[in-house]
Amino acid sequence: MDHSATPDYQQRSERMEKKLRQFVEPWIDRIGRTLAIAAGVLIVIMGFLSAYGAIRRYAFNSPEPVSYEFGCMFLLISFVLANAAVERQNRLLKCDLLLDRFPSGMQGVISNIVSPIMGITFFGIITWISFGDALRALEIGQVSRSAWPVPLFPVKLFVPIGYGFFCLSLFYRLVLGLLGLKTTPRETAEAAAVDK
Repeated sequence: MDHSATPDYQQRSERMEKKLRQFVEPWIDRIGRTLAIAAGVLIVIMGFLSAYGAIRRYAFNSPEPVSYEFGCMFLLISFVLANAAVERQNRLLKCDLLLDRFPSGMQGVISNIVSPIMGITFFGIITWISFGDALRALEIGQVSRSAWPVPLFPVKLFVPIGYGFFCLSLFYRLVLGLLGLKTTPRETAEAAAVDK
């Protein structure tokens, strides 16, 4: 095996990863942070709406549907917008009890390659279907079934936006996982050569 070509390949791989991190990561972080802040603002507004609805219902005995309707919409929107930021912080729910049973190299492959592929598949399908559903809601002028009808197109549009960015974030994690995977065999070969 020609070991002279390995450092050149390694250097190119490291340069490509460095360029990718310099160009893509700041954008993904900024967009994710913006979406997380928007989700946080919606949660605060949801709290005020819930308080308003409770005061109207119990203090004035005058229930109204607006606070509940907007609370449900903001809950959905805040959930889908915050997913990518939670993923970037590596705080998504995962089964550590199962993952800890694998060797550390396999844990990296599962966390950084297998999990993003499964996530992209699942949430990609949801993104695709929900985008069609949002366009259909716009086409037919769909509104909520309540005393105060709310157009559902803007609400339904946030699902493909949030999950689409989540898929982009997972794809970025997958690419970094694959680049990290390619550097592992060289380091293993060098460690084996040192042991001899």
